[in-house]
Amino acid sequence: MSTEPFSAVEVIAIKRDKQVLTEPAINWFVDAYVRGVVAEEQMSAMAMAILLNGMSAPELSAWTQAYIDSGTTMDWSALGGPTADKHSTGGVGDKITLPLVCVAAACGLSVPQLSGRGLGHTGGTLDKLESIPGWRASLTESQMFEVLQTTGAVICAANETLAPADRRIYALRDVTATVESIPLICASIMSKKIAEGTGALVLDVKVGSGAFMKTVEQARELAQTMVATGKNAGVATRALLTAMDVPLGRSAGNALEVAESVEVLAGGGPSDVIELTLQLVQEMFEAAGVTPSKNPADSLTDGSAMDVWRKMISAQGGAVDAQLPSAKYNHIVTATRDGHLSKLDALAVGVASWRLGAGRARKEDAVQHGAGIQWHADLGDAVTAGTALFTLHTDDESRFAGALEVLENGYSIGSKDEIVDRLPLIIEKIK
Repeated sequence: MSTEPFSAVEVIAIKRDKQVLTEPAINWFVDAYVRGVVAEEQMSAMAMAILLNGMSAPELSAWTQAYIDSGTTMDWSALGGPTADKHSTGGVGDKITLPLVCVAAACGLSVPQLSGRGLGHTGGTLDKLESIPGWRASLTESQMFEVLQTTGAVICAANETLAPADRRIYALRDVTATVESIPLICASIMSKKIAEGTGALVLDVKVGSGAFMKTVEQARELAQTMVATGKNAGVATRALLTAMDVPLGRSAGNALEVAESVEVLAGGGPSDVIELTLQLVQEMFEAAGVTPSKNPADSLTDGSAMDVWRKMISAQGGAVDAQLPSAKYNHIVTATRDGHLSKLDALAVGVASWRLGAGRARKEDAVQHGAGIQWHADLGDAVTAGTALFTLHTDDESRFAGALEVLENGYSIGSKDEIVDRLPLIIEKIK
């Protein structure tokens, strides 16, 4: 005779029939799934019911908390100062985390940043950093604390004990056509960020062809849902909707993006990367309720952000002065005529980079650290026939054809009045 307080079938039926699940029912369902009492097909049915019928704010808070309660949580109070983190929903050329944690730490915040690896056309922060010889992503909580204490920032992989329920449900969503569910996206992101123990959280929700959310309306709904869920859990949370119709910076690919990040930390680099980095840092300080010890922009010119970078990378075993990997082969795409770059599509650039070997199709795939793509003109820039528009990098020459095929439809050269309207870099703030 079962001693379980609920029946899986009955709990699924409640959500199927558009009713509201109670907190005890949610807690039991997620915990029973982790214990193996709720079967894979039953969680699949629940995920579909959530996708079709949504969740109320209290349901979503309870569902997220159940993910958190399935594992351990971190506590950084012993650091004795404010902590803040940033999460991006993923984009093309989005290397913002790398300079951002250094700027924030140089100005007085502690930044415990748990990051992931890339899947599909969006790059993963850990993949980028693993292009640095010797750098290691896996740290224990005590090692994280030590790096935070000595440098002010750490970027590493989430350990297996943080929100393990999410890891299993995430994999299930992929094979049950429920990836798009906003409540399930929210719970997945926010459970790990809340369990991470940060005091404040800023969300960078990307919008456009190269992002998961293609429209401002979709992105706004996700951002509002995540902000409310964070606040309900006691974490000061805010979000920016930012543009991903055009790729960020001038490169996509692991080592290529690290090189661009170092350029930013050295006081140079693309203006959009600098602008978004500084805007997100400002939001992190405001969310944490503290004033920066200096103007964050100054940390990029006085060397203090670069100092944090060097200490942080070295503390995690990275050879900070070592040469980054470069691909064996490159191919240059030149402008066929004079004009202006009237289209530069983030998705096409991202897929081209992925096809060159910078990303993975399955989580167990390896990435080429030197692979990727650089673009030498931004949307609206004047170009001259015969000048380089793109440089493609790969270790496998056979990959060029597939990358060029998708890239061909991702850009065009026209007159100035043919330039496609682009989204503003910062579209909206949600507090």
